[in-house]
Amino acid sequence: MTRSVPSVSVTYARNGGSTRPNELGMRPMQERAYERRGEQYLLIKSPPASGKSRALMFIALDKLHNQGLRKAIIVVPEKSIGSSFADEPLSKFGFWADWTVTPKWNLCNAPGEDGGKVSSVRSFLDSEDRVLVCTHATFRFAVDRFGIEAFDGCLIAVDEFHHVSANPDNKLGAHLAAFIARDKVHIVAMTGSYFRGDAEAVLMPEDEAKFETVTYTYYEQLNGYRYLKKLDIGYYFYSGSYADDIVKVLDPNEKTIIHIPSVNSRESTKDKIKEVEHIIETLGEWQGTDPATGFQLVKTPEGRVLRIADLVDDEAAKRDRVSAALKDPAQKMNRDHVDIIIALGMAKEGFDWIWCEHALTVGYRSSLTEIVQIIGRATRDAEGKTRARFTNLIAEPDASEEAVREAVNDTLKAIAASLLMEQVLTPRFNFTPKAKAAGPIEGFDYGEGGYDPNKCNIGFNEAQGQFQIEINGLAQPKSKEAERIVSQDLNEVITAFVQDKTAIERGMFDEELVPEELTQVRLGKIIRDKYPTLDAEDQEAVRQHAIAALNLTQQAKAAINEGSGEGGGSTAFVDGVRRFAMSVTELDIDLIDRINPFAEAYAILSKTMDENSLKQVAAVINARKVQLTPDEARDLARRALKFKQERGRLPEITSADPWERRMAEGVAFLARMKQEQKDG
Repeated sequence: MTRSVPSVSVTYARNGGSTRPNELGMRPMQERAYERRGEQYLLIKSPPASGKSRALMFIALDKLHNQGLRKAIIVVPEKSIGSSFADEPLSKFGFWADWTVTPKWNLCNAPGEDGGKVSSVRSFLDSEDRVLVCTHATFRFAVDRFGIEAFDGCLIAVDEFHHVSANPDNKLGAHLAAFIARDKVHIVAMTGSYFRGDAEAVLMPEDEAKFETVTYTYYEQLNGYRYLKKLDIGYYFYSGSYADDIVKVLDPNEKTIIHIPSVNSRESTKDKIKEVEHIIETLGEWQGTDPATGFQLVKTPEGRVLRIADLVDDEAAKRDRVSAALKDPAQKMNRDHVDIIIALGMAKEGFDWIWCEHALTVGYRSSLTEIVQIIGRATRDAEGKTRARFTNLIAEPDASEEAVREAVNDTLKAIAASLLMEQVLTPRFNFTPKAKAAGPIEGFDYGEGGYDPNKCNIGFNEAQGQFQIEINGLAQPKSKEAERIVSQDLNEVITAFVQDKTAIERGMFDEELVPEELTQVRLGKIIRDKYPTLDAEDQEAVRQHAIAALNLTQQAKAAINEGSGEGGGSTAFVDGVRRFAMSVTELDIDLIDRINPFAEAYAILSKTMDENSLKQVAAVINARKVQLTPDEARDLARRALKFKQERGRLPEITSADPWERRMAEGVAFLARMKQEQKDG
């Protein structure tokens, strides 16, 4: 039996804005990026299908023709993505130049010279030609061989920038840090998910501060589509073999990409070929193989013949023929070319099939970025495609399993991914302290009754996909770096928080939890570790804005579920935020800090997971619960000092307020620790 976790259901307005070109042939995201074309270091954060490749073409042409750069080198993570930077007749749509790449300099397609592709990079640098496309690996080896000086005066454009890491073991990250230190190149970084599954920083803070950031949100992208109106994201728990349950979530009438689990995962039967055969058997009667494409032909009980692309087959010749058929440009706009794609490691990042309506993934993916990329396969806009969905089929923890701890971890990671996607898919939050509110802002709708100077108002601008929310007691960032983080990087802060095992375990399963232990202490530590150069006031401002964004999203979801039981129309999320605000006396930061950010996720999980499995998860987590750490005690003591400054007394251990008691416990813990050190 499968049980659904209705994690996210978002309905969009379909205003057509994100696909409407200007007089230069640029869509809104591309125009926004092009306005920053003069920046030496540019970071473009924009979802899949928003046009990042073409945005880079516009920017690169300007840098080559108007900014004095001699070469443009486009670096992609794998060869298949190189096709995204093929020739484009941009002048046909209003731009002043066309984008062309000499075939031998697209090293994702060309074989390279006698000395290999790295030697071709050297030949390109010595040639009169100006544009090269290569993989991350080729570029890394070329920098190792020729040194960073060889690339002086070049534009280096890195696609799928989340592959970079500030970890010294990440060669591409180390090379980019060296390029920035030398300061003789321009860099354009592009990504749909500026965070990593391993929670490592993408760039060191001092390097990241040098980048001008252009952000185009998922909400802006999907709200501006012409056809796609609704996106559903669901997590389903199953027991037994996934191959038996997959038919319960697989609709053969939807264009679907199925990602089966890695053979090393616990969801796998360890025989990927038989798993594919079993999926095909559940869909209907096998009719043979199409000789032209290699697609499997399967007749459903209703008499329809499905065309299924098998990218799992170990026989390279067969798999390559299927892959080539999927990339056939003549078939790109043919909706009936293929119905279902079954893949393991393929058809993710950079894979373009606009007709995909359902991305079905079996087993938890260890990287949140991979989940974002997989969801992106289904969020292309296409005529007649009004709904898309992502389904993650996950094995329930079983008390009899030896690997029950691993199963519990996978469950928590799936919830973390759910929380992150809820944040990514909703409008952007801009928060203002009520005391500094300047009144209503033009273009923002403040709901029934309009703007009220005596209340904490919530305004929404649908065209911009932004909230403007007034909060009592909210700290504002002082430095430019803190302002940048608050305006651009809140989702990255939230990502680090929801990936924190201690936070999510305690938030969901610790019955004695005081929410401020997570919202203030745990999140505060994460921000101090992530942004050590910010002073304490700016760290606190970032913390308050991040927890406000996360908790308002969670409370909006709760209000929607309580109000109607489903997502409703395109204003449902906005209505949910306002419904929550109306349910409280005043919207202030202390109230927001008193909300457990994981409570709503647990409420959904408790309704959908088998009761025995849920108890097993709780037992495993509570067995490894740790006591107060010295770092947490110090943070509690700092907050106790602030409490004393505000109220004229220290927190009391006998207080009826659990947060005051917890601060007092932190002070007592430190006192005991100091006494023990003195006695010792």
